Amino acid sequence: MPFPQTEVPGRLQAELMSRGLRMTRQRRTILSVVETAKQHLDAAQILRHARKIDPQIDRVTVYRTLALLKRHGLIDELDLMHMQGEKHFYERRPQRDHIHMACLRCGKIMEFESDLFDRLKGQIQRDCQFHIVVTRLEVGGYCSRCRTAKPD
Repeated sequence: MPFPQTEVPGRLQAELMSRGLRMTRQRRTILSVVETAKQHLDAAQILRHARKIDPQIDRVTVYRTLALLKRHGLIDELDLMHMQGEKHFYERRPQRDHIHMACLRCGKIMEFESDLFDRLKGQIQRDCQFHIVVTRLEVGGYCSRCRTAKPD
C-alpha cells in the first residue's frame, strides 16, 4: 500500500484552532505542507516546500510547529529504520495504525494496514492488561522491484 491519500487541507488547522491556538500565516503554510505531502517529509523538506509558498518561513518556525503538532498528538515522528542516519520524518497521525515497510535497497517507504494487526493489538491489550496509546511497527526488506532486479 503506498502513502495514504492526502487530506483536505485544513484539518490540522481546525484541530489547533479548536484548542485555542493562534493560527499565524506561517503556521498555516506549514500545516498545509504536512497535510498535502505525498510522502514522508523531514523537517528540511517541510521547510523547502513551505518556503516555496512563503519565503519568510524559517527553520525555527518549522521545528516549533512540528513540536506543537506532536505535543497535541496530531503528527507522528518516525525514523523509518534509520535508513538515512538519524533523520526523522513526519506524518499526520493516521485514523488507523499501520505498518511502515522500508526497502533496504531503494529506500521506498510503503504503508500497510491490516485487520490482523488490529487484532494483534487487541490481543496484547487483553492478554497483558496493557492499554495501547501508540503503535509503531517498521519492517525492513526488499520491494518487488528490487527483489527482481539484479544485485548491485
